[in-house]
Amino acid sequence: MNPQLINWLLLMCLVLLWGTSFMFTAIAVDTFSPLGIVAVRVALGAVVLTLAAIAKGIRIPLQPGAWAAFFLLGAVGNLLPFYLITWGQQTIDSGMTGVIMAVMPLITMLLAHYHIPGEDLNRYKLGGFALGMTGIVLLLGPVLNDGTREMLSAIAVFVAACSYAVNTILVRLLPRHHPLAAGAGMLIASSIIAVPTWLNQSFPPTVVTTQSVAVLVWLGVGPTGIATLIYFTVIARAGPTFLSTINYLIPAVAYFTGAWLLSEPVSTHSLVALCIILCGIGLTRYRA
Repeated sequence: MNPQLINWLLLMCLVLLWGTSFMFTAIAVDTFSPLGIVAVRVALGAVVLTLAAIAKGIRIPLQPGAWAAFFLLGAVGNLLPFYLITWGQQTIDSGMTGVIMAVMPLITMLLAHYHIPGEDLNRYKLGGFALGMTGIVLLLGPVLNDGTREMLSAIAVFVAACSYAVNTILVRLLPRHHPLAAGAGMLIASSIIAVPTWLNQSFPPTVVTTQSVAVLVWLGVGPTGIATLIYFTVIARAGPTFLSTINYLIPAVAYFTGAWLLSEPVSTHSLVALCIILCGIGLTRYRA
């Protein structure tokens, strides 16, 4: 099979796994607590990545400095955003959540200007950032009028996007390890924090269905474990620039799968906001 075709197939799998994760989270929050979803998700993801690392003969480093970095990255890149997104989706739709998350590359670009050499802002990046933030404001306008809980949920998802952006910068600044070892280490560290905390809470939930358990397991195995493996594979095969295409596709997949499969409302202003945000991301990548 053509190598480029394989790259695109892998990219589409990654987009589907991450883009539909918001829809599955919306189903899971009807039964499980946000902390329970996060705990099971990082634990199963850790199992998948650890087994993959063992299969490839990759050792997870044991030095204290490496694990200090894993705990920091796990907290900023896994626990905090996973929890905030899950908590927010108790109130707001999965489609809106996915669209808000589209702000992540814009925040990353802004932070990189101050912390990563060679990532300076220019007029196209600034224009794209302004355009993207305009789309976010347009999207959140009606939410801010719906009540305090909806507003806080939207803000929580926005903070989660910022947390992912901060994690992206930290990965560039902290000592580097093999991506698969680092991914497994991050999820193991996240599990060490999340699982005992969850077990100290009152559980299991009052009503557990086969569907809710299946969705929860899939969130850990699919969008967390398998998606991370595909992520590393695509970077190794095609590079980060090719991978950046997902920034355009994931918000759209999240929005339309929520509308199609969960019958979430589709409004003109949200579609316009989505288009504006994606145009803003595109403008930041323009080279004169």
